[in-house]
Amino acid sequence: QVQLVESGGGLVQAGGSLKLSCAASGSFSTINAMGWYRQTPGKQRELVARITSSGRTNYAGSVKGRVTISRDNAKNTIYLQMNSLKPEDTAGYYCNAQVVTGSLVGDYWGQGTQVTVSS
Repeated sequence: QVQLVESGGGLVQAGGSLKLSCAASGSFSTINAMGWYRQTPGKQRELVARITSSGRTNYAGSVKGRVTISRDNAKNTIYLQMNSLKPEDTAGYYCNAQVVTGSLVGDYWGQGTQVTVSS
């Protein structure tokens, strides 16, 4: 069983910063790509940022230049540094990981952490 535990969400004023963390634990061989997604009520979950095991990254256009995703493979943890936050960044943020267990690749999600940006 694989668990993803997010932390670091909260309430921040517009223009402020937050850093989210997501740690993977459990029994697995390795983790391929990991990423952050966000979702607001009534809308589909959307990609914020993604990072491969080799460190290659991609970002949603709406956050590019304001957000940095990083990864510590030794700790099976990713981070999302968010700067210059805007009210439209308000959402539940979810961690995702593609986890390899033997010959199987599974897609796992965390429970989410709320980010609220006040104007």
